[in-house]
Amino acid sequence: MHEYSIVGALIEQCEQHARDNDANKVTRVAIKVGILSGVEPALLETAFQTFKLEGICHDAEFEMHIQPLVLSCLECGQETIHNERSIICQHCHSNRTHVLDGEDLMLMQLEVEQSQDA
Repeated sequence: MHEYSIVGALIEQCEQHARDNDANKVTRVAIKVGILSGVEPALLETAFQTFKLEGICHDAEFEMHIQPLVLSCLECGQETIHNERSIICQHCHSNRTHVLDGEDLMLMQLEVEQSQDA
């Protein structure tokens, strides 16, 4: 299950951002998960809830924004938005399409609390 390694890297990234900003706690992690990212959202959620327990993300709220697939058709020139894994143009039914969005997994926002020590 590669979601575990993805979450491990995500938590490391969160911890690094927190250290860079003198924060001692991560309160919210918001990510974008594209339909074609190859990640199963339910497994990613479970992995995050499991791995966050031992670090500064232990109280963090986890928000996942599912990014639809956005295609540009090379035949008819139309752009289409899909909420499923389909690369077929909804206008002309061609499979000659180009993915514009929906393949990424990205950290979008991170909220932290800074240390009160000065």
